Amino acid sequence: MSTLLKITERLPPPDQPGLREIVLSYGERARSRLRAVLEDGTEVGLFLPRGTQLRGGDGLRAENGEVIRVRSAVEPLYRVTAPTDTADPAFALLRAAYHLGNRHVPLALSPGELLLEPDPVLRDMLQGLGMLVSECLTAFEPEAGAYGGGHRHDHDEQAGSIGELLSQQAHARTAVDMATLQFHR
Repeated sequence: MSTLLKITERLPPPDQPGLREIVLSYGERARSRLRAVLEDGTEVGLFLPRGTQLRGGDGLRAENGEVIRVRSAVEPLYRVTAPTDTADPAFALLRAAYHLGNRHVPLALSPGELLLEPDPVLRDMLQGLGMLVSECLTAFEPEAGAYGGGHRHDHDEQAGSIGELLSQQAHARTAVDMATLQFHR
């Protein structure tokens, strides 16, 4: 029976060569509790603070002091681009990003393209906007969000930023609460 290596701390990207690595998908990097296997076969358990979002390159510290590097797994994604015959391809891509952001879709942004997790409904919407959607295999590193760490829906009382607190308050309002708001001209 092997002993589970317990990982309890996220670190900035380490610059040491030769570290052992753990390869995780985007979904796995968003979990604070996870049982996984290092590339060398060592079983590990992630026991990170709630809400921790890992990114490729991050370091992890195990209880025994060992530092491990996170590597983003290659996974199936949609690559979204604007047709080259579009009058303004950059604006078309911006418009697509707006509609995806309005739906809280995690996006990886780069010049000339968007990457997102496969979803046939979103593919149809994007194609309806005139975008080209192709399938690809690559690592997924979506934007962390304006307030850092991505968008949260756990509504934890200990949210880390003013943006998260405002989001919690807005999400907590019911129809009755909204009716009591007063708007000023």
